[in-house]
Amino acid sequence: MLIIGIAGGTGSGKTTVVHQIMNELPEAEVGIISQDSYYRDNSSLSLEDRAKINFDHPRAIDFELLTQHLKELREGNTIEQPVYSFVTHNRTDDTILTHPRKVMIVEGILILANPELRKMFDIKIYVHADSDERLIRRLKRDIAERGRDMNEVLNRYQTTLKPMHQQFIEPTKTHADIIIPNDKYNTVAIDVVRAVINQKIS
Repeated sequence: MLIIGIAGGTGSGKTTVVHQIMNELPEAEVGIISQDSYYRDNSSLSLEDRAKINFDHPRAIDFELLTQHLKELREGNTIEQPVYSFVTHNRTDDTILTHPRKVMIVEGILILANPELRKMFDIKIYVHADSDERLIRRLKRDIAERGRDMNEVLNRYQTTLKPMHQQFIEPTKTHADIIIPNDKYNTVAIDVVRAVINQKIS
C-alpha cells in the first residue's frame, strides 16, 4: 500500500489537489482519509466549551487513532473512520467503513506535524497558497457550509488560525517531498505526483 500525506494551511486547496490526483487514477484503487474525521471525542464537554477548543492545535487531533487506523489498513484490515460534526464540535455516532486500497491519501492541515504519522507516508506533499487567498476561501466555506458568521470566522482566524499556522503548519513544509504552489492550476506538479504514484502501484 502506498500512503500519501497532503498537508497545507486552511483553505490552501488541499482538497482540490486530492481530486486532481484522483481524477487520473482508478477509483477502486484509491482511498481518502481526512484529518478532520480524527478530532478528539469531546463528549464530556458542553457545546459551549467545545466551541472554545483550539482545533488548529496538534493536541486537538487523535493522532494515535489515525496512526493505528493506517497501520490496520496497511495490514489489509478494514477500519471504521469516525465522522465529525463541525456544527456540534464533536464526533457523531456514525462511522465510515473504509477498506484497504493500493493508494491511501491522508489529507489535513497538521498531518506532517506528527512524527509517527509522518514516518508512515511514502510521499509527503505540502500545498502552499497565499495567506489572503486562504482567508477568503475559509470565509466562504465556513459561512456556506458550517453555519458561521463573518465576525466569528475572522475572530477565529486572528486568535487561533493565523498563529497556529505560523507555529505548527508552515514549519512542516520542510518535511515535504513535493511543495505544490496552489495559486493557480498547477498541472506540472500534479503530473509529477501521478507519475510517482503510477510507478509505485504498477
